[in-house]
Amino acid sequence: MSPREDGGPPFVSTGGLPPHGAVDDLVARAHEIFRACDEGAPSSVYPALAGADPSLFGLCVLEVDGTAHAAGDADHPFPIMSVAKPFSFALACQAHGVDAARRLIGTNATGLPFNSIEAIERAPGGRTNPMVNPGAIATVSWSADEWEPVRAGLSAFAGRELKLDDAVFGSAAATNHVNRSAVNLLHARGLLGCDPDLALDLYTRQSCLTVTARDLATMGATLADGGVNPVTGERVVTSEVCHAVLAVMLTAGLYEESGDWLYDVGQPGKSGIGGGIVTVSPGKGALGAFSPPLDGAGNSVRGGKAARFLSRGLGLDLLASAPVR
Repeated sequence: MSPREDGGPPFVSTGGLPPHGAVDDLVARAHEIFRACDEGAPSSVYPALAGADPSLFGLCVLEVDGTAHAAGDADHPFPIMSVAKPFSFALACQAHGVDAARRLIGTNATGLPFNSIEAIERAPGGRTNPMVNPGAIATVSWSADEWEPVRAGLSAFAGRELKLDDAVFGSAAATNHVNRSAVNLLHARGLLGCDPDLALDLYTRQSCLTVTARDLATMGATLADGGVNPVTGERVVTSEVCHAVLAVMLTAGLYEESGDWLYDVGQPGKSGIGGGIVTVSPGKGALGAFSPPLDGAGNSVRGGKAARFLSRGLGLDLLASAPVR
C-alpha cells in the first residue's frame, strides 16, 4: 500500500504480475504475433514523421519493482509527441495542486479530434482537458515559464536525460498552424499561464523530445508506483497527482476513441503520432509500445493490438472481474 501525502487512507495495489519468466514469454509472444501486421501508415502531420521506418516495432513492460521485459525495437528512439501530455499535466498538478489544475485546464472529454479548435468554443469557459492539443498547450503554460524545467520534469519520469530532436522540432514548428490558432483562442480567453508564443514553443518542444518504448514504460510505471520512479527510486510527483493524471488518461487519453479503448483494454492509456503508446496498471506496472504505422485516429496499430493482448494476458485490465487464466 502506498501512503498518501494528505494523511488519508493509503492507496491499495490491485495485485501483482505473473512471475518474471512468464511476463518475458508473453511480451515476446505479443511481438512475434503482431510484428507481421501491415496495417496503417506513419503520420504525415509533420514532414519529419512521414519518413519513419514502418517495420519498427518495440515493446517494454516495466514492473513497479523496476524489472523490465522488452522485445523488438524497445530501445529505438522516436519523438514522444502526444504521449508527453499526461506527464506534462502531472508537472502542472505538482506545481499548482490537483484542484487548481482542474480549474485552470479542465478534465472532461471533448468527443472531438485531438487538434480540434472547435473544442475550445464548445467547452465551458474554453477549458477542455490535458490530453487534447488545446488543453495540453494550456497545461504546459501552467507547468513552467521556460523550457528547462519542462524537459527536466519529463526526464525525471523517464529516469534519464531526454533530449530534443532538432529536426522534428524544426519541422513541427514550421507547420503547426492549427496549434497556433488554438493558442490565440486560449490567450483571448485568458486561459494561458504565460505568453502565448512561449506556450506554443514549450508545447512543441515537449512533443519533440526523443524517447524509446523502454522510456515510456518507465514513465508509465512511475505513475503506477504512486509517483516514484521504479528505476531511479526518485519521487517525481505525489500519489494524488498520479490519481488525477490516470483519471484524465482514462477519460480522454485516446481522444474520441477513449471509450472503445477502455472497453477493449481496460487501462489508462495515451498515444502519440510518433508511434508511441503508454498504458498504466496502478500497483503493477506499465507498457511502452512503439511502431510508426497509425490507424485513422492516429494511434499505433501494432501498439494498440499488443496493448489489448497484454492487458488480458498479464492481468493488467483494471475492469477484469477475476484473474485472467
